[in-house]
Amino acid sequence: MLSQYLIIMLKPKLFTTLKDYNKQQFISDLTAGVIVGIVALPLAIAFGIASGITPEKGIITAIIAGFIISAFGGSRVQIGGPTGAFIVIVYGIIQQYGMTGLMIATIMAGIILVIMGFARFGSIIKFIPYPVVVGFTSGIALLIFSTQIKDFFGLAMKSVPSEFHEKWISYAESFSTWNYYAFGIAVLSLLIMIFWPKITHRIPGSLIAIIVSTLLVYFLKLPVETIGSRFGEIPSQIPEPHLYTINLAVIKNLIAPATTIALLAAIESLLSAVVADGMIGGKHRSNMELIAQGLANIASPIFGGIPATGAIARTATNIKNGGRTPVAGIVHAITLLLIMLFFGKLAKLIPMATLAAILVIVSYNMSEWRSFKSLLKSPRSDVIVLLTTFLLTVIFDLTIAIQIGMILAVILFMRRMAIVTNVGVITRELSDEEEAYDPNAISKREVPESVEVFEINGPFFFGAASTFKDAMRVLEEPPKVRIIRMRNVPAIDATGLHTLEEFYKDSKKQGTTIILSGVHTQPLYAMTQAGLLDLFGEENVFGNIDDALDRAREILGLPKKGRPKDFVPSVRREMNSPQTQ
Repeated sequence: MLSQYLIIMLKPKLFTTLKDYNKQQFISDLTAGVIVGIVALPLAIAFGIASGITPEKGIITAIIAGFIISAFGGSRVQIGGPTGAFIVIVYGIIQQYGMTGLMIATIMAGIILVIMGFARFGSIIKFIPYPVVVGFTSGIALLIFSTQIKDFFGLAMKSVPSEFHEKWISYAESFSTWNYYAFGIAVLSLLIMIFWPKITHRIPGSLIAIIVSTLLVYFLKLPVETIGSRFGEIPSQIPEPHLYTINLAVIKNLIAPATTIALLAAIESLLSAVVADGMIGGKHRSNMELIAQGLANIASPIFGGIPATGAIARTATNIKNGGRTPVAGIVHAITLLLIMLFFGKLAKLIPMATLAAILVIVSYNMSEWRSFKSLLKSPRSDVIVLLTTFLLTVIFDLTIAIQIGMILAVILFMRRMAIVTNVGVITRELSDEEEAYDPNAISKREVPESVEVFEINGPFFFGAASTFKDAMRVLEEPPKVRIIRMRNVPAIDATGLHTLEEFYKDSKKQGTTIILSGVHTQPLYAMTQAGLLDLFGEENVFGNIDDALDRAREILGLPKKGRPKDFVPSVRREMNSPQTQ
């Protein structure tokens, strides 16, 4: 059994997809790969510089790590490389441990990721609470934005403090030195990236902004700092591999930053893979994905690169342009390599203000402010987790933020309820011994054709939400009506609310009407606060299964049957008041 599991787990998606590969798919993958490679170029340069290293290291990371993640990963369409999430971490590690420390920490992180993959941690990562993810992601976005003020305004500052509040104090003190040429270039670049998508999505707005701003600065001789004036010539080749000495003393010193890199890489890559699954209707191999991420982070620093992970924006670009197999990701890496070899020297002409504008857009997209805003309407415990994680990320450190955010989530989870949760599919033929004593069991009801009933038992928290998603994927043919029975769900958290919202949207696309049955006070209150009650419609939310089944019959144009004689009203509706959240 173990050997069979290892064979399946260690089978990259590339090998699976090549079985039915054809010329038409290759053309689609080739087109998508070239486009993603062009999109990745300015981002790789910007992420490299923002992380406190030279720009070519960002490109090297995208080439080496991008190739390995696509060739050995567990996702069909994942695009790997440097991402905005790592900017703050990389910059902090360099400040504390130096460049060599960063490289060794990245290799250690890669080893940790490989171990996580073999230990089958891929399925565990998805249980990280949604408020924790949104909290540290929004915090990172704010930190990235704060690092770009100097170049966006062209401030004459020798160095920028690492602490968040000290940065803004220094900006205020130096604001009189702002360069209106640099500011003009930054604003122009920002406007191009905002409005260019209205013209076409095929060519990225960031590339157009770089071309236009670079030509303006070069031909008009504008006094604006460029990559060349700050870093000098950019090498147009990949350096020879360099090995590092790792001993017990080094491991003890760097285990904390290495673990942070590994955890963030795992979260980001699997989140990206899940998003990609939703877009293509696929299913990634999470453990294989972790192993590929580990191999990429081991190889990247050997060639002078930095930490890498799956990039959601580039993965989405790949999908939208027709990429459906890992070949597209491999082509993306080769495209970047060719650009670096033949056009790398031209990158020195790019204005720093333009790169700052690119990162401002990146930070805005990362901020998830809509999710942040909606989470503020969640139960108080989730709001506490969200704000704590966010503030700790901004003021202190991402490592501390994730650790404390997770601990808080677990404590609050146990405080609410520590009951094992399960989700089951209930059909007309189902007959369970326990249901013999339950007068309201679904087996005692007649469920019409084209109607599916799902029952959730236990508190609908982050762990249950994942189980719920998996259960929903079991159905091959979506029914016309799906009843979600929640009579045994005493409490729901932000992840549960988010899952219900996503599920509603997916069902609407499939033409399936969702009806909620037996909703208790706390879930009902939480859903009302989050706006889900309006989304589902009050006409589709019922206190008992019989009314829900009658509503389903009404939708299907069938006669109602009403409640049976042995109907027992639920007395649990008042068990959990809003104050117990």
